[in-house]
Amino acid sequence: MLSLYNTLTRKKEPFIPLNPEKTGLYVCGMTVYDYCHLGHARVMVVFDMVSRWLRELGYKLEYVRNITDIDDKIIARANEKNISIQELTQYFIQAMHDDAAALGVLPPDHEPRATDYIDQMITMISDIIAHGKGYAAANGDVYYAVREFPAYGQLSGKSLDDLRAGERVEVDSYKRDPLDFVLWKAAKPQEPAWDSPWGKGRPGWHIECSAMSRALLGPTFDIHGGGADLQFPHHENEIAQSCGAEGHGLSCDQAEELLESHVKYWLHNGFIRVDNEKMSKSLGNFFTIREVLQQYDAEVVRFFILRAHYRSPLNYSDVHLNDAKNALNRLYTALRDTPAANITIKAELNDYTRRFYQAMNDDFGTVEAVAVLFELANEVNKTHDPLLAGCLKGLAGLLGLLQRVPETFLKGTVSDTQGLSTEAIEAMIEQRQQARQAKNWPESDRIRDELLAAGIILEDSAQGTQWRRE
Repeated sequence: MLSLYNTLTRKKEPFIPLNPEKTGLYVCGMTVYDYCHLGHARVMVVFDMVSRWLRELGYKLEYVRNITDIDDKIIARANEKNISIQELTQYFIQAMHDDAAALGVLPPDHEPRATDYIDQMITMISDIIAHGKGYAAANGDVYYAVREFPAYGQLSGKSLDDLRAGERVEVDSYKRDPLDFVLWKAAKPQEPAWDSPWGKGRPGWHIECSAMSRALLGPTFDIHGGGADLQFPHHENEIAQSCGAEGHGLSCDQAEELLESHVKYWLHNGFIRVDNEKMSKSLGNFFTIREVLQQYDAEVVRFFILRAHYRSPLNYSDVHLNDAKNALNRLYTALRDTPAANITIKAELNDYTRRFYQAMNDDFGTVEAVAVLFELANEVNKTHDPLLAGCLKGLAGLLGLLQRVPETFLKGTVSDTQGLSTEAIEAMIEQRQQARQAKNWPESDRIRDELLAAGIILEDSAQGTQWRRE
């Protein structure tokens, strides 16, 4: 049985869907005002892995990943570029889709945009107010009354008494309490606005996900995912909003009721770090996916992300990416030298598949699952058994890996080989072969060294000379 670590309860739990006919997964997506960075790549790849595995186990998954297309940062960036918000967001949505496709991320079943769900947000805010957990302020904003929801803080482990107005809580004189957060923002000049019972305005950020998940998956669903940075305050606020809209008045010791009233399992992937600091735009230490893909094959980046456990920190550096590249080379080399048979993968096929499934069913243990792939590759190299090669390719495919023609991956592109085309490389290999036949060893060595300097590794065998990028 699949077990997963629930951030809300802080323990591993067996996964039992609320409804055997539909498993709901909601993941907080991107705010589209800039190119996605490597932290966003981790969210996309991790939950792509999660969705693939749930489907492999036979769950009838409905996967929702939202897009925030209205936000203070979006408005500011559109004004800075002197273009419409729609032009800006559409451009970066397409860029996000291109990045996701390059990383082998399958599209979610639903990708709602916030601006298409304004009516649902207004309805939800009205429900929150009706249940005594929200209020309209004199400035035209609408706030959530945090102290009316005593269970606030259970996800992040923060108590109401410990939370104070300060660096993480915006102080606003119109709030009844400094902890209250905005549900609806009154219209400002030159900003987009929608009609509402409280006047023209636009939604706050937190209400978007509560309204879209409620509309597409219902008031209760199985799994909510996102990056660890969203745990507080975003996901904490989502719980408060969603429970408040349904009229749940929970006390702090009613965690079990909280589980059944909104989301049963909360999953959070760890940070990507650079020099032991979280990668983020605010810190200025981020790398966009596009920048990284100029240096590394997209499958290398996917493998770099998946070879670490999704909840652990992931340290970004060229050293770690180069190590991931070399490791992936070894797996592809095994498949190049032993063509894979087309077989059906199932848990009971052999000991390798049993251990792979066991690892993945233990909170998506990709570290152990990848270790099984390397054991398989070693055995393939020893036995040249096509069935084992098929097993290697099939298991890796469950993670979205090793599905390309091995030689295509290993030989790379012209940019990977300092401008040398495949034709030029193979012509130099032919010149080297002629030198070897003539026993002109200095010339043979010179050509090998020249290719090596360009990042081309030659592998001589009785069957001839193979080559791959370094």
